[in-house]
Amino acid sequence: MALRLYDSATREVRDFTPLHPGKASLYVCGLTVQSEPHVGHVRSGVNFDVLQRWLRASGYETTFIRNVTDIDDKILAKSADQGRPWYNLAYDMHRELDAAYASLNVAPPTYEPLATGHIPEIIALIEELIAKGHAYAAEDGSADVYFDVRSWPSYGELSGQKVDDMEAAADADPRGKRDPRDFALWKGRKVSEPETASWPSPWGLGRPGWHIECSAMAGKYLGPAFDFHGGGLDLRFPHHENEQAQSRAAGRPFASYWLHNAWITTSGEKMSKSLGNSLVIPEVLKKVRGIELRYYLVAAHYRSHVEFSFSALDEAALAFQRIEGFLDRAASVVGEISADGVPCADFVSAMDDDLGTPAAVAALHDVVREGNKLLADGDSPALRGVAASVRAMLDILGLDPADPSWGPESGADEKLTGALDVLVRGVLDERAEARAAKDWARADAMRDRLKDAGIEIEDTPEGPKWSVN
Repeated sequence: MALRLYDSATREVRDFTPLHPGKASLYVCGLTVQSEPHVGHVRSGVNFDVLQRWLRASGYETTFIRNVTDIDDKILAKSADQGRPWYNLAYDMHRELDAAYASLNVAPPTYEPLATGHIPEIIALIEELIAKGHAYAAEDGSADVYFDVRSWPSYGELSGQKVDDMEAAADADPRGKRDPRDFALWKGRKVSEPETASWPSPWGLGRPGWHIECSAMAGKYLGPAFDFHGGGLDLRFPHHENEQAQSRAAGRPFASYWLHNAWITTSGEKMSKSLGNSLVIPEVLKKVRGIELRYYLVAAHYRSHVEFSFSALDEAALAFQRIEGFLDRAASVVGEISADGVPCADFVSAMDDDLGTPAAVAALHDVVREGNKLLADGDSPALRGVAASVRAMLDILGLDPADPSWGPESGADEKLTGALDVLVRGVLDERAEARAAKDWARADAMRDRLKDAGIEIEDTPEGPKWSVN
């Protein structure tokens, strides 16, 4: 079965046919670094990380570009409220974002360009659009430049809208526009804005509009045509609509497929700072480990809305611990588990079917159940193969506990497990002595003591094994 993905542009699941055989190119809109990232923000990062991992596992040489918007109206407003330079706020929040991604084992993209690092490319693209009659400089002396939406007959095709049904674009002062729906490509500097937030241009000092930056950066690193463009569902309009229109108006084919991940909601509303219901990553990680939060996000299909709750997060954590428990028990029987396993057929089929992670996770648990049955027979090639397959599937999902990218957290867990193992072994030794002396009441009391602590004991031919329930 070939990889098939839901294309938001055609509104159907399509076979993936790469522009260049054996290669895949992916551009994802990253965050505007205005505040601390919350669970809703990082979902996109996790979802598209799984996509790039699956593309690579499927044999594609993958180039993945994920930008950062580090100049924006909101950044300027928030930095002014906080009394610090806009670039300091953007830099701090970028570091927070990097830390959040690292805590969830989101692999870095091939490159992560900044909007402020691509002013020449942005200006060049705007000049192309003006020359082709699709953009114009405002005549009010503001140095604003706008895209003329009526000059591009296909405007609205991505989101399925007609221009006359659209509301006015609210990204710039409407006085210089020919049509209220025209959107800003370049924003002339206002007297109230810091001088550092502007750059020279043929139209005057200013800064790029939000939409033009992504077109310029995608073109620079992926070329005029590339395979995938991704981002959150909320970006489809106007951001992605505008990206596609201005890029194609400039003669660039742009993306062949559009992929959008759904929202995480709280109380039925999109999780966002403005709603005051956001859950920043460091706070969530006080309750669960990063690997457990990632499992929670991966277990849901990328196109499904997720209603966030800590009870659901706790259930996901327990489900993942069952997988970890199997790997721990298998390692105690077979020794080191190979990282070169082969995912099961149901897992592969699920991933090829529009990145179907819920079915893939279900297939993973099926293999774990098979492995738990094999444990009773001790070391065997079958058990080794199953354990290696589990590791391979976890690696594709970014959930392999042995992945060094989990960093100190994983090491801390290993130390904790080692210390706990010494303590539990001490109790088990006492239990063995009691059983040898036929002191069954004392032996049962030892077992009950461990059970009360959430530790399950399994008596096997190789001796007692323990796991956290």
